[in-house]
Amino acid sequence: MSEPIVELLGVYNANGSLRGELSYVLGRLVGRAHCGLCDITHGTLRRRPELDAAVEPLGVPLTLLHLDEVPDDVARLVAESGAPCVLARTAAGLSLLASGAELDACEADPERFVALVRAGAGRLDLTLA
Repeated sequence: MSEPIVELLGVYNANGSLRGELSYVLGRLVGRAHCGLCDITHGTLRRRPELDAAVEPLGVPLTLLHLDEVPDDVARLVAESGAPCVLARTAAGLSLLASGAELDACEADPERFVALVRAGAGRLDLTLA
């Protein structure tokens, strides 16, 4: 029987502190930092409204976290899978839905991101609302 997803967790490949954000921006400018999830969720400076519109029909909340904000259970899975990534939380625990390479393949497109999430859920026999 399929397990329902209660929350999607997107984990950035960056820290959320002021120093972490500045480090990411500078690293990005010189080509040493990259986060495919950042490309999907953010424009130049803020969250992209088209992301929220694309994700809404999934029917589950999308929580976005920086590496220095993740709870212990998420940190353990991210240590194995790497960041960025997208995880699914179910009553049974956490599962990896999308890797950094898969997020890069979305080419910053929120609609492709949603398709990726749906495909990952289907692959793992998890259900979205």
